[in-house]
Formats: sequence, C-alpha cells, structure tokens
Amino acid sequence: MRFNYQNIDTCLTASATSNPAASQPAALTGVRGAWVWGIALAVITAMGAWDTASASAEDLHAVSATSYRNSAADDDTLSIKRQSHRETPTVTAIRRAAPSVVNLHGQKTIRQTAASLAGASSDVARQVNGMGTGVVIDSRGYVVTNYHVVEDVYEINVTLHDGSTTTADLVASDPANDLALVKLRGAGPFQTIPRGHSNDLMVGEPVIAIGNAFGYVHTSTVGIVSALHRDIPVNETQSYRDLIQTSAGINPGNSGGPLLNIDGEIIGVNVAVRVGAQQIAFAIPIDQVLDTVTDMIIRHNDRRFVIGLQGKPSREGGFQVVDLIDGGSAQRGGLKPGDRIVKVDEDSISTPLQYALSVLDAMPGEKLRVEFQRGSETYETFVSTVPSASEAKDPVAALAWQVIGVAVRPAGDSFTRRMNSQMQTSYRGGLVITDVRPGSAADEQSIRVGDVLLGIHSWQTSSLADLAEILQHPEIRQGPNAKFYIVRRDQTLYGHMKLAVQPTTGRR
Repeated sequence: MRFNYQNIDTCLTASATSNPAASQPAALTGVRGAWVWGIALAVITAMGAWDTASASAEDLHAVSATSYRNSAADDDTLSIKRQSHRETPTVTAIRRAAPSVVNLHGQKTIRQTAASLAGASSDVARQVNGMGTGVVIDSRGYVVTNYHVVEDVYEINVTLHDGSTTTADLVASDPANDLALVKLRGAGPFQTIPRGHSNDLMVGEPVIAIGNAFGYVHTSTVGIVSALHRDIPVNETQSYRDLIQTSAGINPGNSGGPLLNIDGEIIGVNVAVRVGAQQIAFAIPIDQVLDTVTDMIIRHNDRRFVIGLQGKPSREGGFQVVDLIDGGSAQRGGLKPGDRIVKVDEDSISTPLQYALSVLDAMPGEKLRVEFQRGSETYETFVSTVPSASEAKDPVAALAWQVIGVAVRPAGDSFTRRMNSQMQTSYRGGLVITDVRPGSAADEQSIRVGDVLLGIHSWQTSSLADLAEILQHPEIRQGPNAKFYIVRRDQTLYGHMKLAVQPTTGRR
C-alpha cells in the first residue's frame, strides 16, 4: 500500500490568517465553552459547600500586609538558596534561534474547473491565503524557505520576531528540492540563524521546531530525532530523499521553518507530515539545504553576469579556485587555480555559500574587491561582473550554447565522489546544466537546469576543457545525432539529440 504524504502547506489553505484569534476553529470554540462551564460549575459547587458548612467569622483568618511581605521575603530567600531549573537548555535554544525565524503569508490565485447544469465547464479562479515560515541565513535579509510556501504568491508578507512587518522578494528557487530563497525588504542587519550540521545527528537526541503553525506565529514544539535517511514519496511527480524524521509537533504553517538541536542550531528545514498520523514529521537536513541553496544562487548569478571562476570548499577555510575561463574577469584579475578567496568586498568567506551570497547583491558591470591567499601570502585584486550577454565572448560557452543549447559549470569533487561511490563507476566529473536555450537540441530532449552532463558520444564531459575538445571534434562540427548521458537526482539517463551544424568559419 502506498502511504499518502503531503507538504505541510503545499496548497495554500483558505483558512489561514495572520490573526488566529479572528477565526478560531470550531473545535477551539467547544473547548472554550466547556472551560467556561467548568468554571461556572466550580463556583456553584463552592457556593453549596459554603452554605452547608455555615462558616463563621472565627473560621476566617486575616493575612496582614506585614505577614504577606514577610512571606514574600522568605520566598525570595529560598529562591536564592535553591537555584531555579526553569531556564532549561530548551529555553536557551529557543531564545537563541527565535529572532532569526520569520513568518511568511500571502495570497495566490488557484483555478478550478466548474461544471454548469447545462453540462458546460469553465475555469473558476479564487484567492486563497497561505502561510509558512523562513529562516534568515544572511544579515542582509536573505531567507530560506520551502518553494511550495512562496510558489505563485503575488506578494510575500513577512512578520518578524519583534512583531514588525515587511515584504519579501523571491530571488531563486529549486522546485525539485522544494527550496527557495527570498530577500526581506527594509533596513538590516537581520539576525541570522546559528548553523549546525546534519551529518552527525543521533536518533533520540532532542530537537525543537519553530514556525507559523496554523497562523500562530513563532510557535515552538519539542520532540526527538525519530529516524534518519527517510525517502518520502509525496505524489506521482515529487518525492523527498534522505529526510530527518522527528516527533516534534509540526503543523500547516511550519513549512520552511527550522528544526533545531538542543544548542539552538538549525539542523533541518521542516517540510512534510504524515497524513493521519501523530508525531511523524520530516525535515530536509541542513547540509543538503545549504548545498542546494548554494547551487541555486550560483545559477541565479550565472544568469546575470560572469566572473569566470569555479571553486570548491577548502580545508584551510575560504573558497578555493578550481577552474578559470580563459580571458575571463577572474583570470584577468590575476587569480589562479589553487588560490583561496577569503574576502569579497567586506564579506569574510569560509564556505561556497558565503562566496555565492557575497556576490548576490552585485550588479552586472560592477567591480568587486577580492582578497585571496596564495601559499602563505595574502593578495588583493579586483574582478568585474561581466554581463551575461558577454558570455559569448568565451568560445567554449558560445559553442555549448549554439550547438547543444546549454550553459554549464563543473559539478565539483563532491558530485564525483558520490557518483563513483553509489554507482561503482570511474567518472572523472561532470558539468552541471545552469541554463537551457528554448528550442535547442537540449530543450527538445527535456534536459533541465540541474542535470549533470556526463558525456557526449563515447567521450566524458568531466571538465570545461573536455567539452571544448569535444565541440571542436570534426564529427561533432558536422551536427550528428549524438548520444548523451546525464545524471538527474542520482539516476543516470541517456538519449539522443540532433546537434547544430557549425559553420566552418564560425570559430575564432
């Protein structure tokens, strides 16, 4: 039997509201009514007991102001002697993380087909309210959330921890992994979420969820890590992989919010619950989230401008240059493979995500100050963000766009290690598709952004140099019906596409 899973708030619910008290569910009304009746019953019972006992004035003992003050002083003395246990690690963790959690809400239009009595059908549009949660990962206001929280939302409204409100703009998204990056409007700096790791989680360790549950902003719940590495099918077209299962209370509106460890560090992004179950919820591991968000930002930057370098994490810290485009801005600035970028303008760089974020606010044509280390020496240079239209000045990029219809970048060492480990292969690498030209050979074969090109014909495309050599091959220049190999979500696929014929004088 196939289990039925759902996103916490895949469909933006019409019942959502930013003021929960304005539209309480019927169940809460019943509870409130029973509670009021219980108070009334208690009062009636007390009155009956009073009458039966016929209490006299002698049974009453006045408490003087002096005796009350003395009692309070005694309580204070006791509290000094006895250390309070109320401020638990959970309290400290929530206090540490809560200021970087934001609540998202907005409207989207959905269309439904309605049938009339005459048998005709028509599209009926209606507005529905939705809600979700996000976490601030950069002090300039960049927030990570689930894609289904902001999908097709006309205006993303945000409530911050202090109760103030603003709006946000969608910057980049990855629907396949259900993640999105939005930017808060307004003056920063904004407090960022403390980051943990998900590669060392233990089943049974305590966790905390914070989110906009049913519109109740900044609701906190606790639980444990119930299981790790869960693969969850949502529907016929979407599934989640390698999730954290938790018993923390997760409800509609928690989507995109943080799952914290007991130190108040984010170790996951809450994404789904098991329909009809209790205390079975799931979160995307934070290591996976940060890798996906980094790729999202790099793709977004690549569409706006070209710097001309590829990099990877460095054990010594910083962002290590791996490859450079010949004649590109980074190469002209003096950078070489092996250099470690440690600062861009005023931003210190220790991870690929920080490097991607550091250039996210840059405009095409802007010069960036780059500080890098080569050996034991530290240098400074300036690189330009060349508008993407100038990408065609690079012969390899121009040919890939013309002949295949793709823009690419190296997939990196982590991809190569994972593929060789899982598939028992000897791939030397691959090229991530960052853009697909409409109407091209790649587009006709449904190649997507995020796919990794492994090879064309019998040749591996493990690097930009490999691709350049392949595209210059006489057989490829004639525009054959070429076999290609790609990886999509760790699954190797192949197909055939008709490559464009290259004019004999087309290359310089």
